[in-house]
Amino acid sequence: MPEPKHRVRALHTDSTITVYQAYGPTIGLPTARDGRFPEEWKRDRMTWIKPSFLWMMYRSGWGTKEGQTTVLAVEISRTGFDWALDNACLSHYVPSVHPDRASWKRELKRAPARVQWDPERDLHLKPLSSRALQLGLTGEAARRYADEWTVSVRDVTPLAHRVRDAVRAGDLAAATALLPVETGYPADTVHVRAER
Repeated sequence: MPEPKHRVRALHTDSTITVYQAYGPTIGLPTARDGRFPEEWKRDRMTWIKPSFLWMMYRSGWGTKEGQTTVLAVEISRTGFDWALDNACLSHYVPSVHPDRASWKRELKRAPARVQWDPERDLHLKPLSSRALQLGLTGEAARRYADEWTVSVRDVTPLAHRVRDAVRAGDLAAATALLPVETGYPADTVHVRAER
């Protein structure tokens, strides 16, 4: 069967899902070292988590963009991730999904999470036809992510650089072998909002 255009693809277990974020070293390094977000991490701001490793590589320039030089793999509970999806609103108005723009704005204002679908990326970071999920967390969702849902944190910046170097050397087989194994997240466990 063909792969759905909108589907969460991620490294996951029976109880956890891995998402990616990139920070500067003042936040990224202590988070990786301690396995939790430090007090300096702003729990009152919107934070975006990405289940797609290659989308994170696109966004962070393989962990080289300013303020994104520490790439973190954050393993969180599936219970928390599912809660965020169940309580999310699409990040933009879609006429086929929302009754009207005012209804969407009301939903967006109250929702603690936002769903955004962006083109998935290949090893050259070129866009694909399938979409990768970005999940924005704010308010209660951001606090729970940082203080309740996080199971472990790893610094995967060296992995990002190894994959990038293999791609640049033209060894796509080696680059592919290094990638986290991301499979379809069970769609029947949660309501994932998608553009129609």
